[in-house]
Amino acid sequence: MSIVCEDISEIDYLEVMEYSLDPLIIHTDYRIMYVNGAAEEFFRTDKEGVVGQSPLDIFRESSKDAIRKRIQSAYGKPADVIEETVYRTDGSTVEVELYCHPLMIGNTQAIQTYVHDITEKKEREKKQSEMVAEINELSATLVPLLDDIAVFPIVGKVDEEKARLLLDIIPAKVRKQNVNQVIIDFSGVYTLDQFVTDALFKITSVLALLGVRSIITGLRPEMAMCAINQNIELSSIPTFATVKDALAYMYVNVQP
Repeated sequence: MSIVCEDISEIDYLEVMEYSLDPLIIHTDYRIMYVNGAAEEFFRTDKEGVVGQSPLDIFRESSKDAIRKRIQSAYGKPADVIEETVYRTDGSTVEVELYCHPLMIGNTQAIQTYVHDITEKKEREKKQSEMVAEINELSATLVPLLDDIAVFPIVGKVDEEKARLLLDIIPAKVRKQNVNQVIIDFSGVYTLDQFVTDALFKITSVLALLGVRSIITGLRPEMAMCAINQNIELSSIPTFATVKDALAYMYVNVQP
């Protein structure tokens, strides 16, 4: 097998930068020397509009001192990746990850900075955080009825992430509260896809392994059909139209 060895010094580095999909900025002595096409698009400007300007101009006033120190340290070695909020030229803000490292341009010490938009990442993290908070609130308020009986109402939209979190959190909460019987009420849920249905019914299996008896209420016909289509066995799980019916089945006297 032959190995072709090319002289990489012949590579046009400026061309490599220009075609990069990540916004790149080269600056020295707090003066921008170059931005690539992706940076022009990201910051909604053009090269002529930013070359010669200070890279500090894209940061909030409260961040500038820390960024100034970071730039100074980056002349000696690559700086750690950080998250920051930056301004575009139209005044809008974007959350980004920044990474910079030293670069020699002829005899001039410079810094190359990579800018990565993390807007979608932050939105996912926010959604996850809100979902965890919602589920923690629900599971923390697992409604106790008697010493060993509780009701867990599932409400709102249930997607794959929420179903997974429920599967993780509910058994632990039930065990912590020394509950032996749980009424899982689906009356506040209107739609379930196949994955979510499977994940939710797995909760009853996990609870059974913990010695906790599950009773299902409020299951709509279409949800029951979805479970049957997935070969989920419902015959072993007591199922009722309402929580009141379930309590009556459990010989709990419920006043009208």
